[in-house]
This record gives sequence, C-alpha cells and structure tokens, in this order.
Amino acid sequence: MARAVNCYIARLKEDIKPHSPFCVHRHMVKTLVLGQILSLFICGTAVTSQFLADKYRVNTPMLQSFINYCLLFLVYTTTLVFRKDSDNALQILKRKWWKYILLGLADVEANYTIVKAYQYTTITSVQLLDCFGIPVLMALSWFILRARYKLIHFIAVAVCLLGVGTMVGADILAGRPDGEGSDVVIGDVLVLLGASLYAISNVSEEYIVKNLSRVEFLGMVGLFGTIISGLQLAIVEHKDIASIQWNWKIDIKPLSCLSVLLFLAFALCMFGLYSFMPVVIKVTSATSVNLGILTADLYSLFFGLFLFGYKFSVLYLLSFVIIMVGFIMYCSTPTRTAEAIATSLPLATSTGFDNLALKIEENHLDTPVILPPQRNKEEGQAKETLATKLTAL
Repeated sequence: MARAVNCYIARLKEDIKPHSPFCVHRHMVKTLVLGQILSLFICGTAVTSQFLADKYRVNTPMLQSFINYCLLFLVYTTTLVFRKDSDNALQILKRKWWKYILLGLADVEANYTIVKAYQYTTITSVQLLDCFGIPVLMALSWFILRARYKLIHFIAVAVCLLGVGTMVGADILAGRPDGEGSDVVIGDVLVLLGASLYAISNVSEEYIVKNLSRVEFLGMVGLFGTIISGLQLAIVEHKDIASIQWNWKIDIKPLSCLSVLLFLAFALCMFGLYSFMPVVIKVTSATSVNLGILTADLYSLFFGLFLFGYKFSVLYLLSFVIIMVGFIMYCSTPTRTAEAIATSLPLATSTGFDNLALKIEENHLDTPVILPPQRNKEEGQAKETLATKLTAL
C-alpha cells in the first residue's frame, strides 16, 4: 500500500512541471495575494497620514520616513554588521558604498517629492501622474535587467491605467475633496520626478534582491536612508517638528497620545512594506508589483468611506475590477530575459565548419584502430607463413 502511494506521488510530481497550467495558476494566485498585502501596507500609511494632517494639522513626511529608516537600520543594518563572512556591512561598503548612497538618495527623495507634491497640485493629478513610473520602470527593466515583454504585457498595463482613470473619474463624480493647488506645474513636476525615482529604486531593488540578498538591500537603504533623511529633516522640517505639541498623557476625551500612535502605526506600515516588498519582487518582478499596488488608493478610499466621510460610487468597484483584470493579464504570461531567449534558440542544422569537423572526427573514430602489439603479432604471423612456403618449395 505504501509503495503504491509513493509511486502515485512520484507520478504526480512528474505531471506537475514548472510550466504546467497548475503551476502557472498557482504562481498567479500567489502573486495576486502578495500584491494586495503590499497594497494594504500602503493603505495603512495613507490613512495614518490623512489622520495626522486632518485631525492634528501635522505635515511632516520626512519625519515619518526618518522613523521608518531608523527601524530598517536597527533591524537589517545591525544584522549586516554582525555578519562574519565577506558579506558583512564593512566589506559591502568598501566595494559599493557610492552605489548605495545614490540608491538611498533616490529612495528618500522619491518618498519626499510625492508627499510634497500634494501641497502644490491636486489629488487627481497625483493619482494620474504617479502612474508615469510604470512605463519608466518597464524601460529601465528592459535596458538594465534585460527583461523582454510580449504584447499582452503592454495591453495589461494599458488596462491597469484605464482602471486608474476610472478611479479618478469616480472621485470627480463622487465629489471627493480635491484640494486647490498653489502651483500646479511645480506639483506635477514633483510627481513625475518622484515616480521616476521610485522606478529607479524598484529596479535597483529587483537587481539586488535577485542577484545579491534581501538583507543587503534593506541594510544599506536603512543606513544611508537614515543619514540622508536625518540631514534633510534637520534642514527642511525642524520648524514643523518644533511646532508639534506632544501630549504623552493618556486621556480619552481629547484622544491625546493618538498622534503618537499614528506616527508609530505609519512607521510600522512603512517598515512592513519595505521588509515585505523584496520578498514579493523576488517571486515576481518590480513591474508586476507596481501594477498590483495600484489598488492601494482604492483601499484607502474604502477606509475613507467610514473614517473621513467619503461618498461611495459604483465606479470604485468597477475600477478595482479593471485593475485586477489588467494585473491578472500581466501575470498570466511571465516575462523573459534576453539571455533566456538567446539560449532557447534552436541549434543550426546546416553543416558548418564546426559540424563538418565534428563529422570527420566521428568518422575517424568509427574506423578500427590497430594497436601496436596487435600489428607486431600480425607481422610475425605473415613472416612465419612466408618461411613455410619457402621451405615447401
């Protein structure tokens, strides 16, 4: 009985190949779930930031990012420091310190410029122009990671962007507060800059995670992100931080201490996002992750229905469905690299010089080879036969 079960399991493993429909569907479902977990983390950061801005008039994006980078430093950078092999923090800094400075700068400024853009332009502009990072990300993946896309991937991206447009249209029809930008051009430029910096950061993250290690990426981002955001915090937001009235007393009536909890919740959501995103990118790709997290704004809107009094629109559900359809379309066909395509090309069937030489060598090997001892033996037998004939004569 046990032998029959083992044989059945072995046959089942043979039937389920890496490119079988079962594995493809399983990978697609896994990618779908992981992408939505990232969207929920982003939703948590958006909701806590909205609470801090609306209820407490606190607008300190660099302080909030600084807390996140400090957590990354305490967890991942210290892990690199205590490593004893060649991949410890000191050896990494000796070889690639300037690369990680640029990566940390891109990551810090991407977070800052997107949040800063809300002060100059409208929410609608930010939601639309933020999608500019997806084509930038695909272009960078094409040249740097040598990713190769098919027609269905471009169609899927277009479907996802259509879903974003539907979401923005739902905001307008539902009468969601859009804000009045003081300088729309500056705000739009900041959004485009932030989206491009996010694309650079995500492509670098995919390369490091798939070729080096997740801990190295998070440790170096935590180190240089803490330094850069700390310096920028002291220069840009020191007045805003000084004006915050911290109340550490736990009192139910004024809901004091809630602001501190909101800062902590934002930092934990950001820390979870940074810690979990490399895991998802290693399984999928940076482009698919960015398509999956397009639903984060929708989750924020759904929470806003209960927390901030947003009006519901059926177009929100329609936009969610459209984005998910585009995301599933993108994940249904895996992308390939240029190296994989080159190695999968059929071999030449014509007889070139190399093949001709190979055939000559094979023919040469097919001919029997007479070894020296055997040749001497045959010569001796011939001499004996000749001597016998001469004697007979």
